[in-house]
Amino acid sequence: MALCLSRWKHCYQRLDQIGEGTYGQVYLAKDNKTSELVALKKIRMDNEKEGFPITAIREIKLLKNLSHPNVINLKEIVRSQTHRCNNFKGSIYMVFDYMDHDMTGLMERLGYKFTVPQIKCYMKQLLKGLAHCHHQGVLHRDLKAANLLINNEGGLKLADFGLARKFREGDKDSRFTNRVITLWYRPPELLLGSDHYGPEVDMWSVGCIFAELLTGKPLFPGKDETDQLDRITKITGSPTERNFPGCTKLPYYKHMSHKYKEDRLRRHLLSTCPHLPEGALELLETMLTLDPIKRISAEKAFLDNFFWHTEPKPCEPRDLPKFDPSHELDMKRKRQADREMRQQGGGQHGHGSHGPDAKRARHNPHPATAHSAYAAPAGQVCLMLASDPSGQSFIAHGNPAAGYFTGPAANRGGPASSRFAGGAAAPAPAYAGQQQAYAGGYMAPAAQPAQYGGYAARPGYGGGGQPPARMPPSTGSYPSHAHRPPSHGASNRAPSWQGQRR
Repeated sequence: MALCLSRWKHCYQRLDQIGEGTYGQVYLAKDNKTSELVALKKIRMDNEKEGFPITAIREIKLLKNLSHPNVINLKEIVRSQTHRCNNFKGSIYMVFDYMDHDMTGLMERLGYKFTVPQIKCYMKQLLKGLAHCHHQGVLHRDLKAANLLINNEGGLKLADFGLARKFREGDKDSRFTNRVITLWYRPPELLLGSDHYGPEVDMWSVGCIFAELLTGKPLFPGKDETDQLDRITKITGSPTERNFPGCTKLPYYKHMSHKYKEDRLRRHLLSTCPHLPEGALELLETMLTLDPIKRISAEKAFLDNFFWHTEPKPCEPRDLPKFDPSHELDMKRKRQADREMRQQGGGQHGHGSHGPDAKRARHNPHPATAHSAYAAPAGQVCLMLASDPSGQSFIAHGNPAAGYFTGPAANRGGPASSRFAGGAAAPAPAYAGQQQAYAGGYMAPAAQPAQYGGYAARPGYGGGGQPPARMPPSTGSYPSHAHRPPSHGASNRAPSWQGQRR
């Protein structure tokens, strides 16, 4: 696939920066011809040691082949002109549709709780988009509420494909990294160390999102991998050879607590949400079954009676309520501003991350960590992306002198590193880019979400989480890079019982 960068960045009027991930900033911009608002993601090219990030290459390649109404649209890729102030390197930008909301922002908006018809409408779109991805042989590997983007026409789109990868149905030999999927949405088989998996890992994440929509809060908000697995087993029961054949052979099974816990998912959900709609609990149980083989597929879930033969029926996307733009970033800013105002107003004891405001506060779950980068010269004007016949590699071809770049194939399912042409190991970025980071570590608080032409600031597309509202205990320190996320737990370290990252 060739992505020829024939358009320049000045085709868009950049309005303001609205986010920053590990590999680049995100801007709200307007098309100078059509006045259409877009999200303009600048791919960081100023670090020659890391080169062109593999997450960006994956996202570009996969999204160009995943055209669907419920998958975020990569409109084009543009470049900036080279000049003296950027050392004649230029920059590359990914241009996405601008979306008014993300799911997390809507859920946190004034404690808003969706109605059953609205939940059914959103879930149908999520399952339809995911079924398309799986039919195209693509695992998302980072589904969470913040990666579901919504516009004011009621359309929902899957976003952030930086950790996605190709798979082949029935392939028993493929081995992938298990350091993927944001912690709260990560299935038990990955927490136990499985490196052979397929679409069922995405369906566990969908089940977590479904439960979150029904109850208004995360189902498994773990602090680290050990706590996450403990929270899962307290609700779904302990994994055994009876309910999860093969689990005792997984690498980390022997390290987990072996005090038997019974399945209390049904009891837990009914106590949390006594008036669950007809069929919801039964569908949720098929998504959150411990045995990955028995987990329902996206296509079968989309066709479930819950969406088609039970009352109330799903509403149409056009009938969904319209809101002012709201995103996870907006909620974080508002909470931070509220905390600072309380502290300035007298420093009341008990407020902040462990006081009354923590009741509704949500810290972001730890991000997935599979990550690697190409060692490629900067200043590209054309990307040539290809895969080998088995679909196992991304290879960058070309001639730097002609405006292309070269780089070795990267192992998409391997550890967070790649190799330079000379054989030396490329350093793995210490962070997967799934949390929002800001220059200086944090975004300056604002009492109200920043508005640009009537639109609120939008977090990053791809690597688009935000700093947590409150911090779980950190198990390690992080260097203070400008693009580094705030320390918030063992996002990049294996748990104490896992040893070295696979």
